Parts: sequence; C-alpha cells; structure tokens
Amino acid sequence: MEKEKSLKGLSGYLFVILILVFIGVGILNLIYSSQTPLTVVVSVLLFILAGFTMAGLIVINPNESGVMVLFGDYKGTIKQNGFFWVNPFYVKKKISLRARNLNRDPIKVNDRLGNPIMIGIVMVWRVENTFKAAFEVDDYNHFVDIQSESATRKLAGHYAYDNFDDEQKEITLRAGGEEVHQALEKELSERLAMAGIKVLEARISYLAYASEIAGAMLRRQQATAVVAARTKIVEGAVSMVELALDQLSRKKVIELDEDKKATMISNLMVVLCSDKDTTPVVNTGTLHQ
Repeated sequence: MEKEKSLKGLSGYLFVILILVFIGVGILNLIYSSQTPLTVVVSVLLFILAGFTMAGLIVINPNESGVMVLFGDYKGTIKQNGFFWVNPFYVKKKISLRARNLNRDPIKVNDRLGNPIMIGIVMVWRVENTFKAAFEVDDYNHFVDIQSESATRKLAGHYAYDNFDDEQKEITLRAGGEEVHQALEKELSERLAMAGIKVLEARISYLAYASEIAGAMLRRQQATAVVAARTKIVEGAVSMVELALDQLSRKKVIELDEDKKATMISNLMVVLCSDKDTTPVVNTGTLHQ
C-alpha cells in the first residue's frame, strides 16, 4: 500500500525571472526583428513556454500542503510553506493541515436501556496523512461528518444515560466523565484513521432525554433523590441510636430492660427521622445509686 511521501519543489522566484525573460525576449523579437513568419512563430512559442512554465508555480501557506499527481501517479506532498515551482503537468490538490472544530447538532438516539435521548458532540481534528485524505476517501470532510454521527450513535448504545439505582454501579453517559470521553475519542480515531485524520479531542457537548420522556424522567429523578435522602437520614439515625445505647451501657449511666430499650429506640427514631420539631417524653428507667 502506497504511503505519504515528501516532495520538494524548486524555488518559484527563479522561475518567475525565467518567465519574464521568455516574455521579454518574445516581445523584443517582435519589435526589433523583421516581421517574418519565423520570428512570429518564435515569439509565439516563447509566450506559450512562459505560460506553460507559469502553470508550475504554487504557493504553500503555513499549515497547508500540496498533493502532486502526475497522470494518475502520486508523486508526493509538499508540506514546507513557501513559493515553489513544480512540474506543470502535476495535478495539484491543496489540503489544509490546520486543526478544525466539528460541533455536531444533537441527534436523537437510544441509549443502552432503549431510552430516547438527545446527544451532541464537539471534536477537534486535523489531517495527518495527506495521501489517505486525498485518495482513500472521496471527500474527507464529508467522511468526518458521517463517521462522527455513527460513532455518537454507537457510544450512546454502549452506555445508559443514567443509573437511578446506584450511580457507582456502572459507567453512564451523564456521570462517566473522562472514561466516556476517552471511549468516544478511541471510537472516532479508529473510524477516521483510514482517511488520515487525527482526533485531537472529542467531548459530549449536549446530553438530555428526548422531549417525549423528559418529564417522566425528571419526576423519576426527583423521586430517586427523595428516597436517597430518606435512606441517608435513616442510616444516620440508626448509627446515632447505636452510639447512644453503647454509651449508656458502657458508662452505666442508666439501666434499660428490653422493653424500655425498644421504647427508647422507637422515640429516638421518631425524633431523628421526623420533619417536625417534636420532643417526646421517654421513661428511660432508673438511675444507679
């Protein structure tokens, strides 16, 4: 398989001087020589030669390249910026090497659980291999656009939008962070490598449930948050009751039988878990003398 190869052009300034010489000689030949068919033909040939030579001039700007093809044969790529002259028969194709942004509009896809979501990505990329960009695909810009959409759909199908039961249980699109972004970059890099494209960075720029289920999912999130908060409160209350019973038993401040322990626990749980400011009166037992 043919690879990218470097090509060096000749100085374009020298050939500009040569072109001016051809044109000047042709004009002087017409003015000062006898107007014979031969002199006219010579002047015309000089003008044609000047035009032919001029066709070989090319300017390569910084972070730009020129791919050269001669009768279907790839000759090389000029990446050095400057003013050059190359074979006039070369077909020249300029390819930018600058970094570019792709900010895709959000598209509707299904996540791993089948929920319809809206997801958009932003990507920074540039051409790394000019041979592949020019000859492996028809239009590398269009190729990047289509493959970025395919990679986005594949990424969404591998992860759930969110995990309501346990956020630490698995990676999700919403909470995956760098791991999800790295997976996106890897997928894009693999897809775009055949076109000589290097992915510099890829991120999820937009993520939301589709409009038809957004309301229901919002209510589910709110309910999950309430349940989680209540669970934390109960866990904290149980820990405080255990601590209280342990301190009372260890320091022998008060003796509690099983019934009074049950009553105390019940009242403490009501106080700790209740939203109201209540102060129940508890009969906790008798003090040691």
